[in-house]
Amino acid sequence: MEWPPSSPRRIRGKATALARHATAGYTLPDSAVIPSPREPHMRRLFVAVIASVITSTLAASSALAQGEYALRTAFEGKTVTVKLDMPGTSRGVDVYPQEAIPVSFRDVADRTKDFTVALKMGQQVMVTKIVVKRDLIEFQLGGGGYGTLFDNAGSDISASQSGESQRERALRDSVKTAPNAAKKKAFERELNDTRSARERENTQARAQAAQANELREVNLRAKRSVSGSRFNLRYKPAVPSDAMTPAGVMQALAAYLDFPGVAMTSAPMPADNAGSRPAAGGSALASVRQGLLLADVEALLGPANTASESKEGVLTIMKRSYIHDGKKVVASFVNGVLIDYTIGPI
Repeated sequence: MEWPPSSPRRIRGKATALARHATAGYTLPDSAVIPSPREPHMRRLFVAVIASVITSTLAASSALAQGEYALRTAFEGKTVTVKLDMPGTSRGVDVYPQEAIPVSFRDVADRTKDFTVALKMGQQVMVTKIVVKRDLIEFQLGGGGYGTLFDNAGSDISASQSGESQRERALRDSVKTAPNAAKKKAFERELNDTRSARERENTQARAQAAQANELREVNLRAKRSVSGSRFNLRYKPAVPSDAMTPAGVMQALAAYLDFPGVAMTSAPMPADNAGSRPAAGGSALASVRQGLLLADVEALLGPANTASESKEGVLTIMKRSYIHDGKKVVASFVNGVLIDYTIGPI
């Protein structure tokens, strides 16, 4: 940077950029180091910008660390009960507490199909790790799912295939230049035998590779089935402070986990997530919304008029219909959670 600067605005912009660069964990190049300004107020401005950026960065890191400590103290080592089948992968189940539909059960079905079931509905499992990041809370169960740092999934085994050999090429040339029909026929017979032998070896190599890959997949599925799973609580643009509390996490996961023996301390309900439970008072039909539990819906509408079940992939879809206030409500549930409904005339 050249001194004196052309304007205070210019020094503020460059100072802020360099401050962000420094606090991101990089070493500033010599050419970027700002020499002592000639004017004292410019020096004070630069120091203030650096201090402000560092303070805000440390404050954010401190809040995440404190939130993680509180959650680890509350949950790690405790036993919970899962309310849905969970895939045996570190990708786990994504939960978006701020969305109207927090979980995509189609994604859960796809991951369960690809990575097998590690935790079955109703199974008790230990909370093994809690990790808090800027926009994510990882709630790891029974090891957190296969595919973490030290898990080696390996890669497919490819069969080594032999191409045309030098002997085959020589025999092809001999067939073309054979002095008579008898010699030509002999060369052709030997060429066919040599080619067939090579193709048999290639076929055997492919079969061995396929068998090895099948055995590898069986071993992987066995490892995934005992490696646990996780919930990924995802927030935008960052994890709210009230979500980094035991009560906030239990509230976000109430539809998917039971927390026996874990005390739920009071915490304000986030405005974005207020719809996860039926509203007190008001119209029962107006209180129906996706994400409610089957028990919540029946508490609002009464017992189901009809009930049926169907399969969609590995998911069991429960269909229920209700008659309430002169209207018919048709609802679909997965693992006891309302995922879709319609309200119409009887």
